[in-house]
Amino acid sequence: MTKADIVNEISKNTGIEKVTVQKTVEAFMETVKDSLSSDKNVYLRGFGSFIVKKRAKKTARNISKNTTIIIPEHSIPAFKPAKTFVSKVKTNVK
Repeated sequence: MTKADIVNEISKNTGIEKVTVQKTVEAFMETVKDSLSSDKNVYLRGFGSFIVKKRAKKTARNISKNTTIIIPEHSIPAFKPAKTFVSKVKTNVK
């Protein structure tokens, strides 16, 4: 499902114009990105949490050049689904 599909589905289910729904979806995504970039997690009860995970510094190998490189400590965005979300997906497995 794409962002356009989500906008169409919400518009169809609520009767709100697609332009308004698209602006709302875009604003939601921008708010989540801004919150995560400033190290604030986003919690949506019953859906899940958008969280910032810390990755420790590590040593890796570049196999093609046979060299060792250092990957510095960094943060990555992650999504942790709520228990009700997980259970609903598990029951729909075919």
